[in-house]
Amino acid sequence: MSAVTRVKARQRRKKRIRGNIRGSSERPRLCVFRSSRHIYAQIVDDSEGRTLAEASSMSKELRAKIEKGGGSKVGAAVVGSAIAEKALKNGIKKVVFDRNGFLYHGRVKAVSDAAREHGLEF
Repeated sequence: MSAVTRVKARQRRKKRIRGNIRGSSERPRLCVFRSSRHIYAQIVDDSEGRTLAEASSMSKELRAKIEKGGGSKVGAAVVGSAIAEKALKNGIKKVVFDRNGFLYHGRVKAVSDAAREHGLEF
């Protein structure tokens, strides 16, 4: 499978998933994006179009905690725990998980598992 068809397949999955998932003020959407080197997570209220919390492996406070870089499962777990802490600080306990078209394993699963362990419900 070439890189172009892989990207197109993810875009199709993303469109199909986003047709069913909608973040609200009661249950905002936890959106995860992964690149080859980093991982990003943000909590979005789709009704207002606002980002309520964000965490990424590129942020200075998390870079010190991640030894191998943001492209590992360890880095993804650190990002997941950070987004959960920021969400709980803002009073958000329940979210809807949006894997953004990525398959649910590896780094995407590590983010969700870490967020669940630190108190987010989804």
